[in-house]
Amino acid sequence: MKKTIVLFLLTVLFGSAKAQDVSQRLDSIVATDPLLQTAQIGLMVWDLTADRPLYSHHERQLMRPASTKKVLTAVAALDQLGGDYVFSTSLYYKGSVAGRSLRGDLIVVGGMDPMFDRDDMEALVANVRRLGVDTLRGRIVCDVSMKDTLRYGEGWCWDDDNPVLTPLRMERRLDFGEQLLSALQRGGVVTDGTSVVRGRLPGGTTFVCARTHTIDQVMFEMMKESNNLYAESMFYQTAMHSGHRPATAKDGRKMERDVMLRAGLLPQQYRIADGSGLSLYNYLSAEALTMLLRYAWFDNRIYSHLLPTMPVAAQDGTLKKRFVGTPAASNVQAKTGTLTGITSLAGYCTAPDDHRLCFAVIVQGVMHASEGRDLIDRLCVELCR
Repeated sequence: MKKTIVLFLLTVLFGSAKAQDVSQRLDSIVATDPLLQTAQIGLMVWDLTADRPLYSHHERQLMRPASTKKVLTAVAALDQLGGDYVFSTSLYYKGSVAGRSLRGDLIVVGGMDPMFDRDDMEALVANVRRLGVDTLRGRIVCDVSMKDTLRYGEGWCWDDDNPVLTPLRMERRLDFGEQLLSALQRGGVVTDGTSVVRGRLPGGTTFVCARTHTIDQVMFEMMKESNNLYAESMFYQTAMHSGHRPATAKDGRKMERDVMLRAGLLPQQYRIADGSGLSLYNYLSAEALTMLLRYAWFDNRIYSHLLPTMPVAAQDGTLKKRFVGTPAASNVQAKTGTLTGITSLAGYCTAPDDHRLCFAVIVQGVMHASEGRDLIDRLCVELCR
């Protein structure tokens, strides 16, 4: 019994000494880096193994998170939708098939799948041919009722290369119906007089097929490469889970605030605008991002899907060229963020004592993104040293 108490006290004391050492080293960087004479920083580190804060500095200051907003989007989607969720584009017909002709309409229902590509389009055509159809005597109806008609996110800059938010698109092209029409023609289906229109899926239809991609596939590209379209698609999938049709950004915000509340945060203290972090109206804090990462850590159904999508330092994604040759290489797994004047990073690492950590840092007011990245990288290296 006495030995157990002594070991416990040594662990506490030794752990406290290590924490104090880390705090002193991080404090030294924050106090002396010349960038912070003109820029602001919010920083928080949480020891997940001990489940207690390890370090914080201006962690509650509201800042624009840039693409670290995708951490909230990812955690909320996995929390609300689950790891088995799929993004789907579905094809139906209404009418009759006789004499190798479809006398009626083909209806394609968009599910805002950002991964829908030429192979998927050819698969739709192949399934039409399997019906025994070589002639279409009707229309192609595009159902985009999944979400509202807003094409851009709130607070997006007009001169950025922003993705257009629509439930039906293929490889950045928006003329989905025309692309389907062309694919049918290439596949040997006669479409003389076929028009492309927008509409809703009517009653009395027959299901033809669906093309799907898993939430893991979409999240991998969204996080590793910081793909904004994929993030917005994820955001609207979560919004749709609210039960509202068409889904709106307001629905997505509501679902994300619910997750923030479960993570121990007060969602009314923050501002959520979009799913990708492109918006200048997003306001989060280092503490908020850290608590979301902590929430994910303690729920394996979220963490087991989230962690593999995070860029790995010096290995892949947006961290491929960072931390090379440092103790953080292959250790730090984190989501990057960059907007004009803003650099951020939020994720996980393992300390030398094998304690698992999560952290978030936002640097705001930087004239050159490289300066912000250098500062953040120095801080992260200290966590792994």
